[in-house]
Amino acid sequence: MSLLRADDGPLTRELVRRPGRFGLGQVPARLAPDRTTRSVCGFCSTGCSLDVHLRNGEAVNVTPTVEYPVNLGMACPKGWEALTPMQAPDRLTAPLVRDQRGGPLRPVSWEVALQRFVTGMRRVQAAHGPAATAFLSTGQITTEEMGLLGALAKFGMGMLHGDGNTRQCMATAVVAYKQAFGFDAPPYTYADFEASDVIVLVGSNLAVAHPIMWERVTRNPHDPEIVVLDPRHTETAAAATQHYALAPKSDLTLLYGLARELIARGHVDERFVRDHTTGFDEFARFVRAFPIERVCAETGLGEDEVRRLAVTIGAGERVSFWWTMGVNQSHQGVRTAQAIIDLALMTGNIGRPGTGANSITGQCNAMGSRLFANTTSLLGGHEFGDPEHRAKVAAALGIDPGVIPTEPSLAYDQILEGIAAGTIRGLWIIATNTAHSWINQTDARELLDRLDFLVVQDLYPDTETGAHADLLLPAAGWGEKEGTFINSERRVGLVKQVKRPPGQALADFWIFKLIAEAWGCGEMFARWESPEAAFAVLRDLTAGRPCDITGIDGYGHLDRAGGIQWPYPRGGAGAGAAANGAGAAGASAGAGEPGGAGKPPAPDAAERRLFADGRFPTSDGRARFLFEDPRPVPEPTDAGYPLALLTGRGSTSQWHTETRTRRSPVLAALAPRRLHVEISPADAAAAGVATGDEVVVESRRGSIRAVAQVTSTVQPGHLFAPMHDPATNVLTFPRVDPYSRQPAYKHAAVRVRPLHPWERANG
Repeated sequence: MSLLRADDGPLTRELVRRPGRFGLGQVPARLAPDRTTRSVCGFCSTGCSLDVHLRNGEAVNVTPTVEYPVNLGMACPKGWEALTPMQAPDRLTAPLVRDQRGGPLRPVSWEVALQRFVTGMRRVQAAHGPAATAFLSTGQITTEEMGLLGALAKFGMGMLHGDGNTRQCMATAVVAYKQAFGFDAPPYTYADFEASDVIVLVGSNLAVAHPIMWERVTRNPHDPEIVVLDPRHTETAAAATQHYALAPKSDLTLLYGLARELIARGHVDERFVRDHTTGFDEFARFVRAFPIERVCAETGLGEDEVRRLAVTIGAGERVSFWWTMGVNQSHQGVRTAQAIIDLALMTGNIGRPGTGANSITGQCNAMGSRLFANTTSLLGGHEFGDPEHRAKVAAALGIDPGVIPTEPSLAYDQILEGIAAGTIRGLWIIATNTAHSWINQTDARELLDRLDFLVVQDLYPDTETGAHADLLLPAAGWGEKEGTFINSERRVGLVKQVKRPPGQALADFWIFKLIAEAWGCGEMFARWESPEAAFAVLRDLTAGRPCDITGIDGYGHLDRAGGIQWPYPRGGAGAGAAANGAGAAGASAGAGEPGGAGKPPAPDAAERRLFADGRFPTSDGRARFLFEDPRPVPEPTDAGYPLALLTGRGSTSQWHTETRTRRSPVLAALAPRRLHVEISPADAAAAGVATGDEVVVESRRGSIRAVAQVTSTVQPGHLFAPMHDPATNVLTFPRVDPYSRQPAYKHAAVRVRPLHPWERANG
């Protein structure tokens, strides 16, 4: 049956009749119709490799790749089910438009959709200026798509403002690393999980959020101390050797108190501090204000617990510190992350196997977003405010430097504030679900309805955000396009097209190319003729930067190598990386010298870490100690709202807003059917609820219904709700970190009560 309609124009007809031009062929010609190929998973940041099994040119199932250096033959439930969400019958298969606000969506041709896009955005810009349009992107699309989107929006369409949903997960780590190390540079490799004798997990439920990384921990042959700092007795805490159930958002006080104890006990690597850091003396004076009595009063821990933790860290020879959203999603996340970095620096636990101040990324390509999305930094980790950087990017792209903004975008929260103020009137949302995931969700949805023009580009038509759209563009998903992802340990991995997108859905890359042509700036991106050509453009832009990957020859090189960690400049790995693979040399280069190559380690090493020589990409080659007085939680509990709401990952089978995972029957069966909240036995008794009871949870922003789960995993005074349910963010408090502008999802004041029978009867 033909997909064409009588009113389809030449572009739509070409999409159907010449699909190969737009990446719509069965699979790339280099793949035999019946064989196995490999592709990096499209869910979390671990970056596992999956063997994709083909039959008649289409993927039929997947198994984990045995020898890939990331997952070593392991996969989580989401990885095993990677193909299923793509096969859902309710995919968005054609562009949809809404002729009037609140009216129905109807399918249109790509010609009509592109005309609507250009007309809608240009109308806003003509009335209110180019800065009145913005985009919100994602860590879920390929690096090449991120780069093309950012360049198209900012250089081609004149948008000043664009941010990504990586603001919700990784902005804190980005700012912390930039300020402390001089560049956004997670220093570790996953092999460090297996080389440590002390592993400290701060605000990280690794066993659930990153199960393959947790498997790497369990492979550690050194009988390590596994330390968890978390208010909740998570699955990870249950398996740890030490769990410290501190009060929510008191981790900064604890970390400063630990620094004071370590100094007092003589556990400072004085040579490393002297030769490779700056600011330690000031830091040491600062932490004198955190005696153990203060630490215990603010964290709720006992003195013996704090001392035991200090002794454990001080006695370790190879201590690695790891953090994720429990730190990042905080009103003081940047300084908390930097307090972790301070501990690693003062004890010399960086640059060696089994050490590091290690931020674990959230999404599959959040690291690609951080370096190439053209949001917080210019393409390739360059700076908008640096004239030399703008000139370099302009020369590499063959464009006028005058079209490159001199400042970064407003952050995600500021873009939404701009909608409230009437300064942002047109918005383009790509592969993210703002109406579900943004903090204080009720306000976010109301703001989306204020826009003059909203475009949503996604896989499915029924997302919470799509319900507000004036125009929906059908995108291809994982396995339906090619490109690269960059995982938490800086590994650039290859994603392959192993099936055709449904109907007229296109890879985001080709949608951006079509929009560039329709906007009239297609010539600006003539060199970006395919994803691999775009990769070459972005690769060359990294020359001389700490993230230099100019030594990667192309997709074939990545495929043969099993992914490659940056930096990887021409001539082999270097720029501050140290090789620690089997039989590899442990040399490193001068990362503190901007553009310096230094002595490279073995180029074929599977596992490489940064800063083995103690040189950092700052102006003087030294890492910085950074610190600040802790701030009180922005919404403390009180008599009216006596419980602190904690949020986080619900299960290994759930992912973000469940746009994809709920379409897998297997993953849906492994997840709770209804939103549940964990409540302590004491608080349950006080509220008069039992396990299985329907309850109402209320904050000052709204109320939700859930099922109570009475459990000792949460302390008295706390309540836990999974982040995946669309109701959870009705409750969360709209506060951001002042440096990273990352939302503080992890603490809000709430109360709970039983659901009244009349409420149940009335729905």
